[in-house]
Amino acid sequence: MKLFRKREKKTSGPLVAMSDLRAARWSGLGAMTREGFERNPVGYRCIRMISEAAASVGFRSASGDDALLRLLMRPNVDQGGPDLMEGLYAHLAVTGDSYLEAVSVDGDVRELHVLRPDRMKVLKGARGWPMGWEHRVGSDARRIMREADGFLPVLHMRLFNPADDYEGYAPLEAAARAVDVHNASAAWTKALIDNAARPSGALIYSGSQSLTDAQLAELRSELASVYQGPENAGRPLLLSGGLDWKPMSLSPTDMDFVELRNVAAREIALAFGVPPMLLGIPGDATYANYREANAAFWRLTILPLVNRAARAISGWLGDRVGGEIAPDLEGVPAFQDERATQWQRIEAASFLTVEEKRRLAGV
Repeated sequence: MKLFRKREKKTSGPLVAMSDLRAARWSGLGAMTREGFERNPVGYRCIRMISEAAASVGFRSASGDDALLRLLMRPNVDQGGPDLMEGLYAHLAVTGDSYLEAVSVDGDVRELHVLRPDRMKVLKGARGWPMGWEHRVGSDARRIMREADGFLPVLHMRLFNPADDYEGYAPLEAAARAVDVHNASAAWTKALIDNAARPSGALIYSGSQSLTDAQLAELRSELASVYQGPENAGRPLLLSGGLDWKPMSLSPTDMDFVELRNVAAREIALAFGVPPMLLGIPGDATYANYREANAAFWRLTILPLVNRAARAISGWLGDRVGGEIAPDLEGVPAFQDERATQWQRIEAASFLTVEEKRRLAGV
């Protein structure tokens, strides 16, 4: 009698299927546009709100010459003024950089076009200052250089970047982790729904003999086709032959995914300067009501952006085309109450003449 027998080689060990945790994955800067704009509804909506609201603000002539204003009203044959400015503001919000090209004929600026930031490359001079830009579309590249009189046909607007002299720092880069958390939590929630809204449990086989590879493959296939997916939620699991299902409950961290997504969404909105209340994100108590949040959005985010664009374009083309522009806030609904209050105060000032009142009211 043999006391020690040679152990039989089994095709597989005991079957235990358990869920595990994966390491966090952060998207790189090169994929920020795709992750933060194309795949993230909060980032997409913030960029649309900023660009559309800012483009809805028209301009008025701030000098006696309105040539620059007329150029902006019809910048090219394919676009109107709001369309051009919406693209300019959107690129600035997405990438931190915006480029506007002036097309001249016989020295006169005839058209304005927005250039995509990912196609632009700075051409540095001997002292490091930009002497021109290279615009590349596929294999075709053209150089836009500074002219003899010092005029550069490309206006570069960029957000402040302390680590780069030539490229701006995008709000999406500041909100990169929040964007990744928001996208990852959405993918996690989708996976929970696909698995009947609960994490994988443990399917334990306690038979006397281990399952063969063919039996394992058949069991996995049956579980995937019959019991997984939202259409199979709640379907009872039929087990036989020594199989036992040990369900696992959701941890408090898993159950708190909704609040986690809301926190990430608020951080994304904060990076863009959009009050979360305007996006329908719960949990924000900064403003008492929607009206105050909307007024703060226009006053703190839209108005500085439009003022900046007006000053940049005036300084760039004011001498070349003629005239200066300023934002026309007369028709902006968010400022109607403030303007009504201002008019009442001007009207009540008995020490002002009619001409002084008209000048203060901007008429």
